[in-house]
Amino acid sequence: MLDAGFYQTDAFRFAINDRILELILLPTEACNFRCTYCYEDFLHGQMKDEIVTGIKALISRRINDLDCLKISWFGGEPLLARSTVLEISKHGNDLCAANGLVFISDITTNGALLSRSLVNQLWSVGVRDFQISLDGPKYRHDGTRLRANGRGSFDQIWANLLGIKESGLRLNVTLRVHVTTDNLGDMPDFFTELDRTFLNEDDRFSVILKPIERLGGKNDNAIGVLSAAQRNDLIATFGQLVQAKRSSSVTKKNEDHLICYAARPNSLVIRSDGRIAKCTVALRDRRNVIGMLSEDGFLQVQNDKLAPWVRGLASLDPSELECPWANFPITG
Repeated sequence: MLDAGFYQTDAFRFAINDRILELILLPTEACNFRCTYCYEDFLHGQMKDEIVTGIKALISRRINDLDCLKISWFGGEPLLARSTVLEISKHGNDLCAANGLVFISDITTNGALLSRSLVNQLWSVGVRDFQISLDGPKYRHDGTRLRANGRGSFDQIWANLLGIKESGLRLNVTLRVHVTTDNLGDMPDFFTELDRTFLNEDDRFSVILKPIERLGGKNDNAIGVLSAAQRNDLIATFGQLVQAKRSSSVTKKNEDHLICYAARPNSLVIRSDGRIAKCTVALRDRRNVIGMLSEDGFLQVQNDKLAPWVRGLASLDPSELECPWANFPITG
């Protein structure tokens, strides 16, 4: 357990600050990819108009009580619903600008639809941080990050990344490189290629090395999950090089005691059908549904369903702060 001094840390203050609102929005839960290790089921399509209206109303209702609004776009593939992303982002960005608030917006996208024109549109409404996944060099990537039609996706993503690089826009791109036992041996050469193409003398790009986990997908048993020893070797091999290139390896535990977004009461996931959740991984778990968003912008949250997600703030158990879904309490 952490000691009581944790209550005085910036991480704790941020987690309980009711003048910060983080909305993780799923404008669609459909996807144009069928990654072999994916855990999502794509049952819910694009966000209905009444949910879009409700989100905009929520932002309008809360704006005078906030210092910072953060909108994170997730999916599915959020850019399949680009009009929704642009509409809500513009609403939030404009209100924050008019009221002197900080507006932060990021998007997790597979990158296939991220044309130069769309990047400009997203940038203009305040979406300035992009996370895009790669599974190693083309021959590896195209075997796991498949389009819905079964074709590879590497060439289009790489071309779009080059377009971002050439744009000159002030933004941040995190290249999330997935690592398994299958592609572990490709990492040295692939990182060299990323460094040469994107990281070298361009501080807008960074890389995260992320071992793939078994998260409940239909192909979980086929995933070559890294052993503890392999993870340690990955950290040792790439640690100094990655840090030198302004990048970070999320295989290493955060020494400052990471508080997962799902463990913070000021962070909410709003799904495409208006359900309110806490976690973007546990999408098929009924315990992850804590309420509904109304069309007039009211959050109908059931506190008894919220409480288990934020229990770590009271217990100071690092495991409950870092991943509240792990060892989730059994509820009736």
